[in-house]
Amino acid sequence: MKFTRQRSQEVGVDLTPLIDVVFLLLIFFMVSTTFTRESHLQVELPEASGEPAAASEVKQIDVVINAEGQYILNDKALVNNRRETLERGVGELAEGDTSLPFIITADARTPHEFVVRAMDVAGRLGFAQLSITTEREVESQ
Repeated sequence: MKFTRQRSQEVGVDLTPLIDVVFLLLIFFMVSTTFTRESHLQVELPEASGEPAAASEVKQIDVVINAEGQYILNDKALVNNRRETLERGVGELAEGDTSLPFIITADARTPHEFVVRAMDVAGRLGFAQLSITTEREVESQ
């Protein structure tokens, strides 16, 4: 009996399933990876609800901070916005009386650094009555 010899097929590796697995892994890692995002928040400050404090004739230290960070002490502008200048100006106004009310009024766009600096000066000089003024919150109806 004469058998016909079958031709042998070339031996090779089928790469199609391997490529499919690599693409699936790529998709998995892309979906599960967290990317670093820098968040930039736009914050509108300040608003508060509540009753405004009664105006008084008592002497007080009033620090106004504009949007550029300039300090105004009792309606007199300071020459710069350094901590030492603010501390010297507040010290001269207070004349050693740390029981006076210390009121900080800052623009809504004032960098936080300048408000904290004013609060730090008040704390260093020993003021205990610290207030921050705000606008009344607009009530929606």
